[in-house]
Amino acid sequence: MSQAWVKWLLGACLLGMAAAAHNSNPFAGQQSPLDPCYDDNGAARRCIPEFINAAFGKEVQVSSTCGRPPSRSCSIVEREEKPTVRTCQICDASDPRRAHPASYLTDLNSAHNLTCWQSENLHTSPHNVTLTLSLGKKFEITYVSLQFCSPRPESLAIFKSMDYGKSWTPYQFYSSQCRRMYNRPNKAVITKQNEQEALCTDGHTELHPLSGGLIAFSTLDGRPSGKDFDNSPVLQDWVTVTDIRVVFSRPQLPRELGGPGREEEAGAAPATMPPYFYAVGDFQVGGRCKCNGHASRCLKDKEGKLVCDCKHNTEGPECDRCKPFHYDRPWQRASAREANECLPCNCNLHARRCRFNMELYKLSGRKSGGVCMNCRHNTAGRHCHYCKEGFYRDLARPITHRRACKACDCHPVGAAGKTCNQTTGQCPCKDGVTGITCNRCAKGYQQSRSPVAPCIKIPVVNPTAVVSSTEEPAADCESYCKPVKGNLKINMKKYCKKDYAVQVNVLDMETVGDWAKFSVNVVAVYKSRGEPLKRGDHFLWIHMKDLACKCPKIQMSKRFLVMGTSESGAERAGLLADKNSLVIQWRDVWTRRLRKFQRKEKKGKCSKA
Repeated sequence: MSQAWVKWLLGACLLGMAAAAHNSNPFAGQQSPLDPCYDDNGAARRCIPEFINAAFGKEVQVSSTCGRPPSRSCSIVEREEKPTVRTCQICDASDPRRAHPASYLTDLNSAHNLTCWQSENLHTSPHNVTLTLSLGKKFEITYVSLQFCSPRPESLAIFKSMDYGKSWTPYQFYSSQCRRMYNRPNKAVITKQNEQEALCTDGHTELHPLSGGLIAFSTLDGRPSGKDFDNSPVLQDWVTVTDIRVVFSRPQLPRELGGPGREEEAGAAPATMPPYFYAVGDFQVGGRCKCNGHASRCLKDKEGKLVCDCKHNTEGPECDRCKPFHYDRPWQRASAREANECLPCNCNLHARRCRFNMELYKLSGRKSGGVCMNCRHNTAGRHCHYCKEGFYRDLARPITHRRACKACDCHPVGAAGKTCNQTTGQCPCKDGVTGITCNRCAKGYQQSRSPVAPCIKIPVVNPTAVVSSTEEPAADCESYCKPVKGNLKINMKKYCKKDYAVQVNVLDMETVGDWAKFSVNVVAVYKSRGEPLKRGDHFLWIHMKDLACKCPKIQMSKRFLVMGTSESGAERAGLLADKNSLVIQWRDVWTRRLRKFQRKEKKGKCSKA
């Protein structure tokens, strides 16, 4: 990298910082959109934070600083008549006028305000001196530069860390003895196969000028993929840095004091060497806060940590992952061509969580890979786009409606199962049964007393045949149930006539001969004549003839008030309900009325009813 280019780059960076400090806009004629991450039409586009000197104002950890105790140090000043004139000064950390602290490395420097950090005197055995800078966040850097107040070191190394100082990787070496000092060839060739390899060069070791020289390392200079940075994950990783460490390994001296030309061992210095030191006036790291093209600025969070102000539905310190529920396609870094914003999953407003499935994403032509999780409102499917088993689609409402799916109301006897068609709601009916819920016999069929075949064909021969005098005509439900049809009110007189009055929750049903055996949970007992009833699980018996005619009418998974007579004998232990029983779907307002009936019964009111 040429010295002229480096000086221009550093000057441009300083000008930008000065402009920001004065709140001035060097491009006043241009009007930027409200949010750089979106165009005027609201479409996402790549956005990047401004290019800054990331080291400015940051604390630098140094392994050596002069002034404790106060010491005298000398430097070489170049003059035409006396090339090696020495000037000496005192370094005293307790005196601000003579101190050279590490804070001078990253303060605001100019030609009129040159402040220099200075190491302790190196004496006769120069040792490694390190400068360690923590940026506090991942940055993508373009250069590292050091402006020296002392002669530039003969050998130095630059290291980087991507994990906040836990591990270090070589970035660049400078030495006139690359092989001896760092076991690396001088000026190796960079190819696409070794783009993340640290090089060693001696291009900084010219003696003129001896002091005040500049070393600038460009992270992308000479790297083959630098022209296609957007598509080079290798170089994107190469420029990513959280910490920079500079190690000064060997000072540079004039020839007469042990500099180039003398056959000295690497790292050694002549015994006659005067007090010597390293001094740096400006330590810069040029780059941008790493946000992967999904943020235009970095801010400090509540804990004071630097984080990206993420857009495009991304989150994380570097906008390096998609926000929850935005997993319809995989996270990608934004490029000049494509913003690669994270897209929300399509769950039709029925799910709050989703996950990404790569196989589905590939099968969709790389358009959609989101899978909804825990679909609500009785929906199911990858996009919660159809009704789950036991429910069917209400076409009068959009699929996004909370009640887009209605429960199947399949008749417990007439239906062959509890699951209906998820589109039409049609229940699977037994032979001879019809209706959406399988609640009536088809034309040409009549009711039977069998739960297996509740509807049988009407006999063609002798259609006026009469059943025996001991049986009710099963097909004529209206006349059979007439005594209780429409009479579903509760009063004290009915309460007194019944053996029991309970509130039950219907759980299940099975058939035992001509009887339907319901498993019920007794929630409350309001009356129990004879053997006391307790809350809990019981059986409720209803004759299939009564159930087929819906007198009483009972449904699964619902609560009912049941007032009837107790079953005598051990053959069917439990409660008995028939066409004369009162079986009504429970209403909470009845609790007070039934408790009132209880009190009246205890006072002997039932005997008068």
